[in-house]
Amino acid sequence: MKIGITCYPTYGGSGVVATELGKALAKRGHQIHFISYAMPMRLTGFVENIMYHEVESASYPLFEFPLYTLSLASKMVEVATFEQLDLLHVHYAIPHATSAYLAKQMLGDHKFKIITTLHGTDITLVGLEPSFLPVMKFSIEQSDGVTAVSRFLREKTITNYNIDKEIEVIPNFIDPDAYKRVTTNCVKKRFSPHGEKLLMHVSNFRAVKRVHDVVRIFALVLQRIPSTLVLIGDGPDRSSCESLCRELGIADNVKFLGKQTELADLLSCADLFLMPSQSESFGLSALEAMACEVPVISSSVGGLPELVEHNKTGYIAEIGDVERMAKYAVDLLNNPVKHQAFAAASRKRAEDLFNEELIVSQYIRYYEKILAQ
Repeated sequence: MKIGITCYPTYGGSGVVATELGKALAKRGHQIHFISYAMPMRLTGFVENIMYHEVESASYPLFEFPLYTLSLASKMVEVATFEQLDLLHVHYAIPHATSAYLAKQMLGDHKFKIITTLHGTDITLVGLEPSFLPVMKFSIEQSDGVTAVSRFLREKTITNYNIDKEIEVIPNFIDPDAYKRVTTNCVKKRFSPHGEKLLMHVSNFRAVKRVHDVVRIFALVLQRIPSTLVLIGDGPDRSSCESLCRELGIADNVKFLGKQTELADLLSCADLFLMPSQSESFGLSALEAMACEVPVISSSVGGLPELVEHNKTGYIAEIGDVERMAKYAVDLLNNPVKHQAFAAASRKRAEDLFNEELIVSQYIRYYEKILAQ
């Protein structure tokens, strides 16, 4: 197949999944065309069967804001015409699904299909803005196929937008060969030179991730167990989290690493992964941790209960229940036998349910189903 993929190329779950999907499809012989305003973060080096098409937005004094939606639609028309795309797979509905609809209407007789994958905040946050809600509902309904990364997100979409349309649940995935625990890891000695336990968190440091709760959980754990907290990522809440660490007197025990692209080595250092989010449609970083044999302690929101199996691959607690999450962490870190069992179960769940081979095959079957309609 000839497949166009549009995603946000930044440090975030939807762009990561879209890029990894494109790379996996290319390995299977499909021709992949990425269409975006910048090279996707995970699209590094030459990959056979993959081409990148940059969306250029012209600046003109009359336009107060960049017209990216229209520029993207024009680039989609160009790529679909000259590359003869079979389908256009857009990740994150706003504005990608809207641009795809415009492109299809402009082409008229060119019968490519549009598949929209919903990733989370496009549905639970952005799309609910009054200025976006009608166009979000329209774009989803006009897509030839729609997928969501969790059952929670599917139900949320149907409820929030009163949509009467089949939505296929295809979860996020990992390459189990790329994400696995590295046993000879000298990185851990840097963070825990005296054998301290290592807790980790990865996010975009936005309010919805509740990174302040991560810090507070760690502060309680540190009172009981010598440990270090490693925070990966960057965003609006980073500065206030650094201030909180200083206020709590734990700054020397917390390492801020900023944005990182190669996570397997870092995750392999961890003893626990913390994800106390306020909203999480899937939790890709938690899956990556599980694949590296790291038990996860998370909040009981969104798609996280579909990923984390309570009392088997980790623990789930109510949003904001910092004390209970800390209690779970201490219990697991103080019990090596239980910790090892949870670590092994985490890896097995990631391999059995969310491996690349399984999920990419689901996408291919879904593509074939939509193309046959």
